[in-house]
Amino acid sequence: MAQPKQKHEMYKESARKKDVRTTNIEAAKVVADAVRTSLGPKGMDKMVASPDGQVIITNDGATILQKMTVVQPAAKMLVELSKSQDVVAGDGTTSVVVICGALLKKCQELLAQGVHPTVISDSFNKAANKACEILESIAIPVNLEDRESLLRAATTSLSSKVVSQYSSLLSPMAVDSVLKVMDPNRPGLLDLRDIRVVCKSGGTIDDSEMVDGIVFDQKTAKTAGGPTRMDNAKIGLIQFQISPPKPDMENNVIVSDYTQMDRVYKEERNYILNAVKKIKASGCNVLLIQKSILRDAVSELALHYLAKAKILVIRDIERDDIEFISKTLNCLPIAHIDHMKPEKLGLAKIVEEVDCGKGSVVKITGIENSGRTATVLLRGSNKLVLEEADRSLHDALCVIRCLVTKRFLIPGGASPEMEIDLQLNDWSRTLQGMESFCVRAFAQALEVVPYTLAENAGLNPIRIVTELRSMHAAGQKYAGINVKKNAITDMVEAKVVQPLLVTTSALTLATECVRMILKIDDIVPVR
Repeated sequence: MAQPKQKHEMYKESARKKDVRTTNIEAAKVVADAVRTSLGPKGMDKMVASPDGQVIITNDGATILQKMTVVQPAAKMLVELSKSQDVVAGDGTTSVVVICGALLKKCQELLAQGVHPTVISDSFNKAANKACEILESIAIPVNLEDRESLLRAATTSLSSKVVSQYSSLLSPMAVDSVLKVMDPNRPGLLDLRDIRVVCKSGGTIDDSEMVDGIVFDQKTAKTAGGPTRMDNAKIGLIQFQISPPKPDMENNVIVSDYTQMDRVYKEERNYILNAVKKIKASGCNVLLIQKSILRDAVSELALHYLAKAKILVIRDIERDDIEFISKTLNCLPIAHIDHMKPEKLGLAKIVEEVDCGKGSVVKITGIENSGRTATVLLRGSNKLVLEEADRSLHDALCVIRCLVTKRFLIPGGASPEMEIDLQLNDWSRTLQGMESFCVRAFAQALEVVPYTLAENAGLNPIRIVTELRSMHAAGQKYAGINVKKNAITDMVEAKVVQPLLVTTSALTLATECVRMILKIDDIVPVR
């Protein structure tokens, strides 16, 4: 009697594995479908409302998924997937999730036909590697001196964003700031933290500008009547406090008569006066003061003396900005009053406070031998537009960074996906057995990109995809969907191009994610 029981258990076990796999794939597909509609220039935007009443309007895949509350573990992997695409390439965060969803759908069909998960996983890996080779064969090499092609790539990245009508303004800003920050000797090491974006509401996006220098969101301290403009500035970036010292422990001092009180005030005044004299002696006439936690960074009395000494003061400089500021101004942060030396100061022609929307910003321009940094001042009518403009500009910056690291462009408008589809189909005929079947499924899955682009633009997807396939088969390898003209045109002539790195990383990351989901056959909850 024992034998049938064993058989029954075996059957139950495999059914469970199948269930876990199906649940995982279904959950991941739901997440992919959620962002599918926001793919491409005619994609819809999502309104993300958080419980505390904050609203974000965006169609950046990474932002949407990050804000979504995803509970299912496999669906969380898709959120991580778009995050890693954001880190590697910065753009194509929606495409990577959509491709992943399509691949998973194909996996489901293959599993239903009885193909083993490991076979699918290995074939997909081969197909992804082959796809990257195909992409490299159709890529167009780009020269960084050729500003036109960099601008085209940035404009293509911005075309799907809410602020796409301002791409003629934002694209040159992105290109110029990256080229300004780039070190020609080591182009691979490009840090986007060297580009600072200051957002200021009020005005329109048209008022945004790239500043040759540095911009502070803080106002100058003019409570004591200090100056708000300084020519031939010598700038000191200080990390010490100009306020009376406090004991480390909480102490109470009881003062019984006025003479003692006067002595306390006198000491305080002398302490601050000495500090201000030392600052003045170093020749410094603009002071940037870092925020302090333990005690006031600068007291009212200190501000009064600094104003008398004709020193312009900007306080509440964030700790994270110190590195950027010292790099830009070519000055050293000063940690103690005794280290105030003229050689540690930064030199600039003009430091002035400029009205900007409802508030004002401080601009430092004409910096002598400034470091490789760039500052962009973004303006927008409200917080939602500003935040979206900031995200879109970040994507454009990432696209240029991709081009600097891997100097190849490929056509956009679903043209590379269609080319891969065709060439993989041909390649699959040279393979044997199950492998050829899985590679063909991989190729078909990539048709989701042209299909979704056409669908989001309100075209007839089946007709467009068929037409596109026949044009690629006829050898027009740059043909893609031109959403603005609602037709299929040559993408390179239409100036719709994107960096090679965006698509290759999207394919490899999506395939890795699919392989990971396929390999899971059980979920083990841990208390």
